[in-house]
Amino acid sequence: MDEERIAGAMAGLPAWQRSDDGTRISRSFAFKGFARAVETANLAAWLGNRRNHHPDIAFGWGYCTVSFTSHDAGGLTERDFDCAARLDALMDGE
Repeated sequence: MDEERIAGAMAGLPAWQRSDDGTRISRSFAFKGFARAVETANLAAWLGNRRNHHPDIAFGWGYCTVSFTSHDAGGLTERDFDCAARLDALMDGE
């Protein structure tokens, strides 16, 4: 994706951050406890399987961080932004 399209996609995902090297987008979720962090990690994993685009996930007590990148493309693609938007929608629907 070119920089203009990336900037437009990022504008629609205000909770997501682009990595310093520009190859991934990430969002961190904060919780009071461990169970919600695990549930969010499982939801992101389920979404990744469903969309055949698997995120990197880190979680622990009180947090879950989800990152999308397209390894085969060497950076960001439409699939990353689509999955991020879908995860946002699933989290907002709770």
